Amino acid sequence: MGCAAARVLEFDPLEEVRRMAHEQLDQWLEQMRPLFEQEKPPTLLELSQHFTRTRPQLLGGVLQSLADALYAHLQDQRQAPCPCCGKTIRRKRRDPKRCNTLQGPVDLERGYFYCTDCRVGFHPLDQAMELSRAFHQYDVEEKVLKLATEMPYERAAELVSDLTGVPVSNRHAHQRVEQVVQLADLETVIPDRQEIRRRIAQAKKDPDDRPVLVVALDGAHAPTRSRAKRNTKRGPGKWREVKGVRLYLAPEDGRIVPLASWHQIQDAEAMKQDLQQIAARIPQDQVRIALLGDGAAWVWNTLETCFPEGRPVLDYYHCAEHVHKVADAHYGNCARAIEWVEATLARLAANQVDAVIWGLQRLQADAFARAEIDKLITYLQNHRQRIDYDACKAEGLPIGSGAIESANKFISHARLKRSGAWWQTATACCACAARCTTALSTGCSRNIGRRRSEF
Repeated sequence: MGCAAARVLEFDPLEEVRRMAHEQLDQWLEQMRPLFEQEKPPTLLELSQHFTRTRPQLLGGVLQSLADALYAHLQDQRQAPCPCCGKTIRRKRRDPKRCNTLQGPVDLERGYFYCTDCRVGFHPLDQAMELSRAFHQYDVEEKVLKLATEMPYERAAELVSDLTGVPVSNRHAHQRVEQVVQLADLETVIPDRQEIRRRIAQAKKDPDDRPVLVVALDGAHAPTRSRAKRNTKRGPGKWREVKGVRLYLAPEDGRIVPLASWHQIQDAEAMKQDLQQIAARIPQDQVRIALLGDGAAWVWNTLETCFPEGRPVLDYYHCAEHVHKVADAHYGNCARAIEWVEATLARLAANQVDAVIWGLQRLQADAFARAEIDKLITYLQNHRQRIDYDACKAEGLPIGSGAIESANKFISHARLKRSGAWWQTATACCACAARCTTALSTGCSRNIGRRRSEF
């Protein structure tokens, strides 16, 4: 009697994952049995809440099945080459690790290898799966970072827990923001030369066009407090200036193409060094550069040092504010004051600075008004070469620094100037750097992601 030939079945990893996922689904569905035994069926809200509570068990189990199937060879690995010398090393032990993701927890068994020659220990599975050293993985940290840069850490942790079902402490939110932002330095936040050239090319109407690049510099004050010594009262509060720069393209169609924003609590010399690094990435021969600022001396010293070929433009609205102060001091609240302001601003727009100064010198004013008049005269004399608003508008150059003002509000004010908030300088700089990464589509999040394995 003959025997039928045996059929060899090939192992299909996907089928194994499907089987394991079905087991997880069966266990999850079994938890719903009490819902069918109730006298009154649950409402849609109650069903949704039940799904939310039990979803991590189901999705985490499916994710666990995928991880076990795709990385089984690394979890069972017995030998591995040393990343330093290449020597083949035997596994020293197996280290368990629980990873918390947005889908649920995943438990891994990682082989630990140690090279006695190089004195280096490593887990190959961690490198292959790009695991964070922390319990919460990068998908959780991304949500924590995004919310923690917008609101207080405690509130951010509450929202992450409520919206994702992943419990996160406010201390974790604080620590992770500081750790990740340590990598969000100027090098990673500012786009590289290739990205800047790409954006300039997109803003061009034709190959020979040179779009306007605006470099706006300004300062905003933030409440800071020095770190108190142990068992002592908190350090004294002090308002410090957050110096910020914003670079953007201003094509003729009126839209703004952001390039970079950088805000830090630092002195003028440090800001100058940062802006010089940014300027080195700009192909200045491909753009027309407009330098926008108010009347602060450090602003123009920094801008004109870093962009010597740029066209300096004094913020029109800052200039108009000084003109209004003189009108209020000399004329008071009357129609004559409005007429004088309109006539003065019209002369300034037409680059008649000398005529305005001559008119100010002839005003017969009391001591209080004369002090404001003298301030305006000095202001106009110091910035005479930066006032030609009609010509700027004819060339398509902006005359107002609204873009940097809005950046100050979004990056600095909205986060640092909260009721009762006082910041240590280093922590405030971390918060500003984090908000710079979320303020722009610069790809800086990807740059940080390449380096965050340090944590």
